[in-house]
Amino acid sequence: MNPAHAAHAVDPAALARLRAHRPEAVAEAAARRVRRPLLGRDGRLLILAADHPARGALGAGRGDRAMADRAGLLARLRLGLSRPGVDGVLASADVLDDLLLLGALEGKAVIGSMNRGGLAGAAFELDDRFTGFRPEDLARSRYDAGKLLLRLDYDDPGSLTTLHTAARAVDAMAALRLPVFVEPFRCRRVGGELRTDLGAAAVTTSLAVASGLGGTSAYTWLKVPVTEDPEDMARVTAATTLPVVLLGGPAGTAPGETTYERWRSALALPTVRGLVAGRALLYPPDGDVAAAVDTAAALVHGEARHEGTRALPGPSRGLPAPRGVGDEP
Repeated sequence: MNPAHAAHAVDPAALARLRAHRPEAVAEAAARRVRRPLLGRDGRLLILAADHPARGALGAGRGDRAMADRAGLLARLRLGLSRPGVDGVLASADVLDDLLLLGALEGKAVIGSMNRGGLAGAAFELDDRFTGFRPEDLARSRYDAGKLLLRLDYDDPGSLTTLHTAARAVDAMAALRLPVFVEPFRCRRVGGELRTDLGAAAVTTSLAVASGLGGTSAYTWLKVPVTEDPEDMARVTAATTLPVVLLGGPAGTAPGETTYERWRSALALPTVRGLVAGRALLYPPDGDVAAAVDTAAALVHGEARHEGTRALPGPSRGLPAPRGVGDEP
C-alpha cells in the first residue's frame, strides 16, 4: 500500500459496526460538523468528486471496478481532503455518511449528488431520475450545495422529462437558498452506446439550456466539460454569466501534462471559478494522489500558494483520529 494511503486507511468493519449499532451517529456528526462558506477568500473552488459509484460507474484509472473498493476510495478521499487547497467533496449520501463518521468533512464544502438514476450502460441511462439527495435532505444535513446531471438526447423523448424534473429541482434548491451545480451534456447513441458530444456547438447549447432552468438562476452554477478543442472554451463560456466549474474528465483520464494544460487555460476564463475532479485525481496512473491533487490546487488557487508542493508534495499529514469509528457501541 502507498504509505500516504496507509496514513489515511479506513477500517470498514469499524464503520459497519458503528452504522449497525448507532445509525443516529450520522445525523449527530452532520449536526456538529464545522462548516465554511462555499467559496474561500479567493472565490475559487477545488472539489473532489466521488458520486460515480451510485450510478454504477465503478471504473477508474487502470481498473474497471477500482471504485468498488469502498475502503480504498475513502482512503483516497481522506488523503485528498487533507491537502491544502482542496475545498470540499461532491458525493452521494452513502459516501458522505462515511466521511462524516470519519471526521473528514470538518471545515469543508459538501455537495450532495441528487440524480443518480441513469445507471451506466443501462437502456434507461438517460432517465436521470432523482434517486439521491432531495433539497430538503441537503438542508437537514447542513450541506452546502447540490449537484444534478442533465443529459439531453434530442432523439430521446425522455429527455424532456429529465429537463422538467431538473428545472423543478433548481426551483426547490433556490427556495432553500442552496446552490445547485447543474452538469449539462448533449448526448446521442451510436450503435447502442451513449456518446457525449464535446464539440463547441453542443457544449454551448447545453450551457444555454441549463442556464435557463427554473424560475430563478440566482443559485445555479454550471459544471462544464472542457471542449474537444480547448481554444473553444472562451466562446463556449461566453454563453452564460452563471459561475462555472470545470469537469475533471471521464474514466481513464490521467492528469498528465495535456490535461493540466487544458485545465490551466480554461481556469483563466472570467466566469470559471474552479474545478470539480474525481477519478483523474483520486486514481492517477502513478498512484500519487497527493501530487495530483496538489497540482490541481495550484492551478485553481494560484501557483504561489502551492509553490514547493507541486513537484515534491512530500508525505501527507494524517487527519485527526476518526470520530467515533472503532469505538465500541
